Amino acid sequence: MKSIASTNPLFFPRPNTMTPYTASLLDDSGARLRNPMNPKGGKPNSIESRLEGKLVLPVGTEALASRYRAAKPFRHLVLDDMFPPELLEMLLLEIPELSEENWVHHDEDRLVKFNLRSALELSETGLQLTAFLHSALFLYFLSELTGIWNLLPDPYLQGAGYHVIPPGGHFDIHADRNTDYTNGLTRRLALIIYLNKSWKTEFGGQLELWNSDATRREAIVEPLFNRTVIFEVLDQNFHGVPTPVAPAAGRGRKSFVAYYHTARSGNQEAPPHTSIYAPMLYRRKESKVRRLIKDIVPPIVLRRLKKLRPDNSTTSKELSE
Repeated sequence: MKSIASTNPLFFPRPNTMTPYTASLLDDSGARLRNPMNPKGGKPNSIESRLEGKLVLPVGTEALASRYRAAKPFRHLVLDDMFPPELLEMLLLEIPELSEENWVHHDEDRLVKFNLRSALELSETGLQLTAFLHSALFLYFLSELTGIWNLLPDPYLQGAGYHVIPPGGHFDIHADRNTDYTNGLTRRLALIIYLNKSWKTEFGGQLELWNSDATRREAIVEPLFNRTVIFEVLDQNFHGVPTPVAPAAGRGRKSFVAYYHTARSGNQEAPPHTSIYAPMLYRRKESKVRRLIKDIVPPIVLRRLKKLRPDNSTTSKELSE
């Protein structure tokens, strides 16, 4: 396979973009902060000039930061065509075969999807993209957008990397877990890059953003190819994919995900927790037959039946095409 690095400017910046970073930052209130790596100030270089040839931004970072802060129902940003399409084409081709060896298969009432098991399963393009998403330059960019300073990436991609929601799959409305269990860091940001070509609304699988008590949907994001979503991880930032991927899609809904963290402060009150799901009242409704089966059949039998279900035997070809 031809290396994306040999043709993609994302990994080979032009010499004139390698000047020292001196861009100022925004804090959570929108106030200007001096870059601690350049405390005496000096002539600032915009972060977009440092990213020239690597990313395509519709407007400058200050305008993007303003959009991010003003977004409803919580802070987020949706960017189209930010990455070189050739890069994402290669990323799509490198998705590993959907097997127990490479993937964690969630098959629960609230969650039906596949997560990449480990960063070790990535091929060349995936490794190169991850290196860029975890680079100091990209972390500075995220800090300018969000006002969250001292961001730390997760090189192990715990719960990140490729995600595939198969036909019939969904992810109920929830707020993300607040802690990386492997290192104790506090999760602050989620970044999702969608990889779905020619995706139609009737295929389902839309990302939904809900209000702070998870009682009302406020926004919908179609999972279109080369669309990137960045949002803040907080206990009241409810979101999910409650509309199942339709069989008519003939494939899984694919994305590439990265999470960003900060060190856990001593005065942080919220204890570590996993996903917080919306109240049962607002969940996707189950059929009466399904509820009756769950009430009668022992859990161990249900688990065995799930493994034998025809819809669980979706082939890797169907999910990755």
